[in-house]
Amino acid sequence: MTPAFLQFHAIQLLACLGLSMILVRLSMQCAGLFGLLDHPGGRKDHEAPTPVTGGIGIFLALLISGLLFNSFEFHLDIFFIAGAWLLVIGVLDDRFELSSLIRFAAQMIAAGIMIYYADLRANELSDVVGIHGFRLGLLTPVFTIFITLGLINALNMADGSDGYLAGQVMVALGLFAALALYSGNLVLAMQCATFAVAALGFWFWNMRFPWQPRARVFLGDAGSTLLGFAVVWFALQLTQNPQHPVTPVLAPWMIALPVLDCVVLMLDRIRQGRSPFSADRNHMHHLLLDAGFTPAYIALSMMLLSVLIGCIAAIAVRAGATRTWVVLAYFCLIGAYWAFSFNRQRAVAWLRFLRTGDKHETIVFNEK
Repeated sequence: MTPAFLQFHAIQLLACLGLSMILVRLSMQCAGLFGLLDHPGGRKDHEAPTPVTGGIGIFLALLISGLLFNSFEFHLDIFFIAGAWLLVIGVLDDRFELSSLIRFAAQMIAAGIMIYYADLRANELSDVVGIHGFRLGLLTPVFTIFITLGLINALNMADGSDGYLAGQVMVALGLFAALALYSGNLVLAMQCATFAVAALGFWFWNMRFPWQPRARVFLGDAGSTLLGFAVVWFALQLTQNPQHPVTPVLAPWMIALPVLDCVVLMLDRIRQGRSPFSADRNHMHHLLLDAGFTPAYIALSMMLLSVLIGCIAAIAVRAGATRTWVVLAYFCLIGAYWAFSFNRQRAVAWLRFLRTGDKHETIVFNEK
């Protein structure tokens, strides 16, 4: 990397960050005019109507940055076409609460655009199943759509605590950037980093700070869907790119916490005879909130934990760990969290004990 290369892309990152902070702030000003406000009530913890326009600011910042610096390599122009479609449907959902069928159909269309116009698809799964040369063949589009919808909705479901989801996406994109850089794909590394700083620009307005006691803006379904699609996009770019291969077994480790939270919750809801998409307060961040942890602490500590999990997985693969064992370890992580959260009261009690060191509270919960 030459000094000129580094200087050019440093300016690009700073410009995207600045654009994101400014455009998210401007979107907040317009939210009331279009009814894009999330009102308190029900399971919602915020105290005042809050704009849900964060995704709009992020998308515009990325698009303007791409136009200014002409950074549309690896079919990124196709991403913006599919992303704009998802953004429009997401904004309509934030305003009018569309049915899940319409949302899924829109996400399938975006996945189809990605598959057939950007040629991004999950086909190379040899490392995942442990069979050399394994290909999905005709099932590739179906599986690609499945993982796209799965990850988009996993992130959407995890968006329930200030700073949490944007933090998780920043970590995933940052880890993707590091993997791309390690594999020699500097352009893809910069694309991942640019998306990460765009999310960072939103995070500053969504995170709680001493000078900002509550979130000023939310992602909304438009924003969470857009960021989920971005994570899928770069995961496929990294793991299905023959020129700069990164084993696909690493991808779920880079966004581990929202995915395992979603999987465990959906399985638990099915076990209870409920719809896997029904709403409740059993997400990971809900347990932490009920245990007394602050949203800011949850966001920062879960970011740190995600970095740790992703780095350990990458180091294990680099050290020669058998890919099958890496996959099995991920399922063991899901199983461990399921066992921990199976009894909600007990889980909250142990988390509260972790926070306060008060054994009495744990004993009381276990006696119930």
